[in-house]
Amino acid sequence: MAERAQERDRERDRERGERERTLPRIRLDLPRERRTRLLPEYDPEAFGRLSERIARFLGTGRFLVWMTLTVVVWIGWNVFAPAPLKFDEYPFIFLTLALSLQASYAAPLILLAQNRQDDRDRVNLEQDRKQNERSIADTEYLTREIAALRMGLGEVATRDWMRSELQDLLKDLEQRDGDRRDDRRDLFPDGGTHGSDVPDR
Repeated sequence: MAERAQERDRERDRERGERERTLPRIRLDLPRERRTRLLPEYDPEAFGRLSERIARFLGTGRFLVWMTLTVVVWIGWNVFAPAPLKFDEYPFIFLTLALSLQASYAAPLILLAQNRQDDRDRVNLEQDRKQNERSIADTEYLTREIAALRMGLGEVATRDWMRSELQDLLKDLEQRDGDRRDDRRDLFPDGGTHGSDVPDR
């Protein structure tokens, strides 16, 4: 029985070894090998920057001047040059084809540049919105703090208020003292004091 169990274990080990040999081991700690692609690879960011440069150039007066000069020279050459030197005669089909090709490439490049600008504007708008939210939150916090300080200061005795209260108390004491003297004079016209003015307890 023990021999059969050992035989089974050996058989399992052999099968496991064969499976490991046939299947490549996938390691997670190593980067995957790059697959070969049929299409050439390019950097989308560099292509986007190039398209923006081309779109900026297409939107300048310099491009219009160069395009106009090219078309005028092309037409002038094919109208006034000797017959063997003309390469695009009157209907100027080759010129039309070249201008169509230029337009067919310019339109997607301009759209790509606009999309990149839209993405940048969207990111800037999002950052501005977050900044505005932070500013509003800071303003609300400061408003609450100022309101709390005002409420707290409304209950705090200031130096001027204490001074005015003490002056009022001093006036009241002086007035009471003056009233007592007047009362004593009325009771004792000779100015002497008979007994104590402190009441018995």
